[in-house]
Amino acid sequence: MKTYGLFALFCLMGLIVSAQEGNLSTSTAPTIPEEEPPVDGYYVKSDILNRQVIPYAPIRPTDVAYVKRIWREFDVREKMNSLYASPKARLIDVIMKAVMAGELTAYDPTPTEDNPTGDDFSTMARLAPDQVLTRFGLDSTLVEEYDENGNVIASHFEATSFNPDDVVRFRIKEDWIFDKQRSVFEPRIIGIAPLVTPKMDEIMGGSADDFGGAAADIPGISDNNANALAADAYPAFWIYFPEARHIFVNKEVVSRHNDATGLSYDDVFIKRLFSSYIVKQSNPEDLRIRDYIDNGVDRLYEAERIKKTLVDFEQDLWSY
Repeated sequence: MKTYGLFALFCLMGLIVSAQEGNLSTSTAPTIPEEEPPVDGYYVKSDILNRQVIPYAPIRPTDVAYVKRIWREFDVREKMNSLYASPKARLIDVIMKAVMAGELTAYDPTPTEDNPTGDDFSTMARLAPDQVLTRFGLDSTLVEEYDENGNVIASHFEATSFNPDDVVRFRIKEDWIFDKQRSVFEPRIIGIAPLVTPKMDEIMGGSADDFGGAAADIPGISDNNANALAADAYPAFWIYFPEARHIFVNKEVVSRHNDATGLSYDDVFIKRLFSSYIVKQSNPEDLRIRDYIDNGVDRLYEAERIKKTLVDFEQDLWSY
C-alpha cells in the first residue's frame, strides 16, 4: 500500500510540474522558444491586463446639493509621488504612448473667447500627434529621402526625441460633489494635464506672451521686466480622465516596496494616492491663488484653507 501511495504522490508531483512548464519551464536543460518567448517570471501578470473600468455611480442633477471645482498640481519628485516617475512605468510615458498611438485624445490648452480657461475639452481644440510634440517645445529637423541613385525625392520634418524626465508636474481638474441621494461627498477627476516648465534659454529668447503671460505671475517680477524671466509651468495639453481610465486601468504602477502591488494607474487616481496642492478653486472672478497672493508660502496656506473648507463642509453635514 505504501508503494502505491508513493507512486501516486510522484505522479501528482509530475502533473504539477508539467502544468507549470506551460508558464515557466522548470527544466535545468536550456530550452529554445519556438513560437512565443519565455515568460519573464514565474507567472503571467494577467490580472491587470484583463481588467475593465468600473463605472462611477450615476449622479442625477437633482441630487447634486453642492459642487466645487478645484484645480490642483502634484510633483513627481516628491517622495509620495515617486511611483508616477518610475522609469519602468512613468505616467507621462503612459499618456504619450496612448496619445501618439491615437488611443487618447489630447486637447489644446490655449485659452479662447469661447474657452477662457483652455480646459473645457472643446472638440475644435483636438491636437494631432505631431502637434502634441511641439507643445513641449521640441524643434523639428528637415529629413530628406533619397532614391537608389542618391537623388532627393522627398523631404519631411521630424521632431527631436521627447525626454520624459522634463515633465515633473501635472495639473488635475476635478469636481467635489455632494450627492444627497447617496449621502456621499466625493471628488471626481475631470482632466489631467502634463505641465511644461520653460527652460532659461527659451525664456530669455521669447516674451511673456509666448507662455500665456506666465512671467507676470512670478513674485518679484514686475510688469516692466516680465519679458526677462518666466518660469511658470504651463499645460502642454489636457486629457479627458474618463477617457484615459480605459488606458490607465491596464497599466501597472511600480512600487518601491513591493512588485506585486496589484494597482493600476486607474486605481491610484481613484484612491487618490498622490500628494498635491490646490492652485485654484472656482470663483466668480476666475482667479487663481497666485493672482491674489504673491508670497509662495502664503499661497500654500491659502491652498490648505481651501482644502479645510471642503473637509469642514462634509463634517458639518452630520451630527454626532
